[in-house]
Amino acid sequence: MHAALAPAYALLTGAASLAAHLPWPGEGKLARSLRARRDALPRLLAWAAAHRDRERPLLWMHAASVGEGLMARPVLERVRARHPHWQIIYTYYSPSAERFADTLPADVAGYLPFDTAGAASQLLEALRPTALVAAKVDLWPVLWETAARDGVRTGLISAALRADSGRTGVVARTLAHNAYAALDAVGAVDAADADRLAALGVRRDRLEVTGDTRYDQVMARLETLDRTTGPVATLADDRPTLVAGSTWPADERVLCRAWEQVVHQVPAARLIVAPHEPTPAHLEPLASWASLTGLDAATLPQATIDTDVVLVDRVGVLADLYALADVAYVGGGFHSAGLHSVVEPAALGVPVLIGPRHAGSRDAALLLTARAAVAASDADALARAIVIALTEPETRSRAGTAARAVVTAELGAADRSTALVERLMA
Repeated sequence: MHAALAPAYALLTGAASLAAHLPWPGEGKLARSLRARRDALPRLLAWAAAHRDRERPLLWMHAASVGEGLMARPVLERVRARHPHWQIIYTYYSPSAERFADTLPADVAGYLPFDTAGAASQLLEALRPTALVAAKVDLWPVLWETAARDGVRTGLISAALRADSGRTGVVARTLAHNAYAALDAVGAVDAADADRLAALGVRRDRLEVTGDTRYDQVMARLETLDRTTGPVATLADDRPTLVAGSTWPADERVLCRAWEQVVHQVPAARLIVAPHEPTPAHLEPLASWASLTGLDAATLPQATIDTDVVLVDRVGVLADLYALADVAYVGGGFHSAGLHSVVEPAALGVPVLIGPRHAGSRDAALLLTARAAVAASDADALARAIVIALTEPETRSRAGTAARAVVTAELGAADRSTALVERLMA
């Protein structure tokens, strides 16, 4: 870390560590994140004291949230199968990853403590990892620099960096330059990501293009998809169906206006909506809209094949529900947070519709180039695209086949990334 920035960074992370011990009320992400970090360091240290076997190699995998965790999962599964004697620790940053982390093949999973020198030194001394690897690009400068100085091999898998990422700013770039420069191996998603990572300080001789492991993860999940039970079986029908996944209110305002046009032209059409945050407060306006529009609406447990608008009130089922779709709408394109994953419906051979804000999504760009997706700028354009997808089987089939081909062409990243991790652990 640049000497001029170190004091300010230490002050910031130290203040965050102190703030974690304040009585934060509520269930917002910030409050949950701060409360969880009260015990983040003691929990990992306690595991190390009780279970760390210094005779066994230890892989420390870190991923910020669920999206990055999905990149890590296929690598961790392969590592666990090939090297059962290795110990594995998995850390994350976002509260949304808590339940997801428990599903991974790790010996222990928990929050990453704030990036202070004290926490980094204590953890590295207690854990003595062989390698420290992050999914995507969630690298923390103090921890990664300290690990490199201690002789721990460091790396990134499925490393991707948007051109407009905050990590490319002058302060962020200066802050983390030394940590990037010390990385032993980096597997970039594509050549453009590799160039941007090199600009941050990653050495060219440590860079290789390995691809995005999420494609392997999605395809592996599809192999276990059970269409005979659960909501997929309950709702299976030949009704023309749009599944809208990971939507925000900004998406739904446009989608609802479009759907009012769609049902006039395709009366049998069915809408399944799985919001990004399926809370009662989020679902209630959708139920009210359906009622005012004269459509029968029900939440997932009560919905049947006769339900016109199915409101999904739980997480973890969206990837399966895409199997019911003739066409999918993926949320985020009308929202400031960015587009959500288009890979799941594409892997099922489902054409994809998105909003106009998709510039940062490589996956969306691949689908648009292959004519497997359509970006709609407003409700009228979205309605036209939905009607075409629901009423023109040949057009729908061509787009779906192209979508599946995009996903198939990206497979293999998990094996390449696992090989990278194995080299770091050697």
